[in-house]
Order: sequence, then structure tokens, then C-alpha cells
Amino acid sequence: MEPIHVLTPDQRDELTAVLGAVPGNPYRDHREFVAGVAEVDAPRFLVEVCERVRQDRLTGLSEAHVLRNCPVDPHIPDLDLDDPVADKYRKKTTFVGEAFLALVARLTRTPLMAYGSRNNGDFFTDVIAINKYSGMQTGFSDSELPFHNDRTAHWARADHIALLGMRCPQDEVIYTTFVSGRALLRYLSDEDQEILRQPYFTTSFDVFSRATNSTQRSSGAHPILEGDHSIRYLETTTTVLPDAPGEAKDALLAMKNALVVAEKQRHRLCDGDLLLFANQDGLHSRDRIEILDADRAATRWLLKTYAFRDQARADSFTGRWKDGVPGLIDD
Repeated sequence: MEPIHVLTPDQRDELTAVLGAVPGNPYRDHREFVAGVAEVDAPRFLVEVCERVRQDRLTGLSEAHVLRNCPVDPHIPDLDLDDPVADKYRKKTTFVGEAFLALVARLTRTPLMAYGSRNNGDFFTDVIAINKYSGMQTGFSDSELPFHNDRTAHWARADHIALLGMRCPQDEVIYTTFVSGRALLRYLSDEDQEILRQPYFTTSFDVFSRATNSTQRSSGAHPILEGDHSIRYLETTTTVLPDAPGEAKDALLAMKNALVVAEKQRHRLCDGDLLLFANQDGLHSRDRIEILDADRAATRWLLKTYAFRDQARADSFTGRWKDGVPGLIDD
């Protein structure tokens, strides 16, 4: 994907200085930290870029965007892959990347979202390989990932995802691939779409979700297509319910075939790249094209946020906030 904006060195350095001065620690007091970000006087270029992203989403022009040369912390620590989250708490003492993600969420008017059962309820998640999940189908592994929505099986799913490249070893060729719901619908007949909109399907939770919350096993019955062009699907794991009509299996096969031929956008994240894309209005995958050094590839570190599509969507979850923290889902 071509970036919609490449920050100049001056733009990046200016933002780095401003964001580095935001008080607080997002992993100790999220509300204090985002309150500090709210006081940041965003530069005009970033306001305009974020407004373009917002308008592209509203009009359907694009659901995936890249910004390049974005501000990240001046020192990116090496993390212990046995427990990278705990090691990050010990070693990461600056929070420029977190502040930048929070600022972009503010400017695109997409409130941040987090899960109470994951990483102590952190709003900023590390997409990095954890040793005990090596080879498993989870975002916290060193493996490829098939097309999916994040947290497909969960009742509360983010509308948008942001990935900020903290450490992206450039000799290791790893792509994030995105396909929009609109693109998929062009390859599905009206009859198949109608079947896919029925609750004939189910999805199992991934291994990381099951490990962090023992009640999370299966989604229960759900449709694959929702709304105009939203998708709820995890390749290899979303299946037809035993009592579903035979047409459901045919429609699921049509969905798999559409996913093969639908137009896709691919991006190889570099250090300082920000990749923004729709989670529910599309599907994404992780493709390991060429790995020269598996140990080095495992150190790839992306800082991720989940977000609601707008404030009204966030407000609809108010009754499920954990500890009264806006955006923190009590799951």
C-alpha cells in the first residue's frame, strides 16, 4: 500500500517532542494519560490527514490507510518473549507510540476500546510473539494468520484497528493483507449473501483468548454477514452449525472462494509505519513471505489499538464498562 502521508523529519521530530511530554503512564492510569493527550495541540497536517481517513471511511472510498515515518519512542527495548507484557512494564519508560495512537484515535473520532480480561485491561496491546504460543493460531505467535477479524468469536468486536511499527526487522518479509467487505460481496450471489446473513455459523475462540478467560470457548450461533458489508469470519475456524440447512455449507464454500479472488491490499510494515484498517468491515491476515532468521522475526513488535467507529457506538456499550472506565469492556 502507498502511504497517504509521509511525515517529514521535522514533522516527526516535532510530534515526538510534544507527545513525549504527555504526563502519566498509560499502563498505570489510562485515564490520566488520555487526558494528557487530549491537551495536545495537534499540528495542522495531522488534523488534515486524520480527517481524510475519517471521510474515506464514511464514503466507502477506503477502509485501509498507511502513514509513514510516524513518531515512536527514541529507545525500543528488547523484550523477554516468555512474558513480553510484564517485561514492557519494567523496561518501557517513554510512551510516545502510545500517545501517538491515542492522538490519532482522537482526531479520527474513534474512541479507544480494550478488554478487561486481556493484558490487565491495557488499551495498548503488543503484537509480538510469545514463546508459549509458538506455531499456534493467535496474533501472539510467530506463525502466519489466516483471514479473520480480531476477536471474531467475541460479542464485542472493535470497528477499527491501528498497528504502529515499533520494531520491524527489514530482512524478514512479513505482510499484513486486508480485504474489504465491499470487495467480498462483489463475488457472492444474492442467494449466498442471504444465507450468510442467517445465524447458521459458529466460531471458536483462539488459544490466547481461552488462556486469559476460561469462559471463552465458542461464539454460539452467529451470521457471517452483518449490516451492509460487515464480516464476522475466522478462516479455518468459523464453521456451520450441526443443525443448519445444507445451503449454509454451500454458502460458506462460496465465501471461501470469494476470499480467494477478491481484490486485496497488502502492506509490509516498517519501523514508524502506522497501518489503520477496518476490523468488522473487512478481514485481514498475516503473511510470512520469507523468513531468513526465525529468532529475529519473532522480535517483530507492533503496538496495536482497538477503536469504536464513533462516539455513539462507544456509548452503546456504557453498561458494560469495567471499573467505570470508558472503552474498557467487562468481559
